[in-house]
Amino acid sequence: MPSATINPTRMELTRLKGRLRTAVRGHKLLKDKRDELMKQFLEIVRENRRLRAKVERGLEKANAAFTVASAIMSPQMLEQALLYPKQSVELDMKFKNIMSVNVPVYQFHTKNEDPAEIYPYGFAQTSGELDTALEALSAVFQDMLELAEVEKTMQLLAEDIEKTRRRVNALEYVMIPDFQQKIRYISMKLDENERGNITRLMKVKEMVLQEAHDFKPPAS
Repeated sequence: MPSATINPTRMELTRLKGRLRTAVRGHKLLKDKRDELMKQFLEIVRENRRLRAKVERGLEKANAAFTVASAIMSPQMLEQALLYPKQSVELDMKFKNIMSVNVPVYQFHTKNEDPAEIYPYGFAQTSGELDTALEALSAVFQDMLELAEVEKTMQLLAEDIEKTRRRVNALEYVMIPDFQQKIRYISMKLDENERGNITRLMKVKEMVLQEAHDFKPPAS
């Protein structure tokens, strides 16, 4: 039942009808946004699976080569070889907008474009497997960065999808039915008042006619 504090007037009815129209439009827009977000989210999920498989293959290759290098080289020699890296990386982060959600875009730049800079050691005292491990890690680094970007995008989109879903449900199951119920209540009250007014007018008219019929002019 509508709240007893509702004022059943035509002004209130007009106001509620305006709010109902706004709620219906908002509900449609939010549903469209939710559907598009879901479409974008599913595309990113597929990209995430592809990148994760690629990164796992690259890391598996690097770990296998590093395991062999660790077996061939002594721990001290291995630590000494990797102690002072020659290459450094800078990470830039920008944002792009997906359906009003700002998601990150990562880009990295190496200090030196020379591929040989990934080896911080001389080749005389090290194993070829260590070279293979560093090459595999260098090759998979860009994919790891893309994977981090995609997973963060998935997280942000999932949060916005959930918020949008709650808003759609609130409009669909709470606000719109509440407005419709209040509008029906006020319309019924106004119709009831109108019928009461018509009934009173008919009674007044009947009384006036009866008085006119019963009226006798004074004798001259």
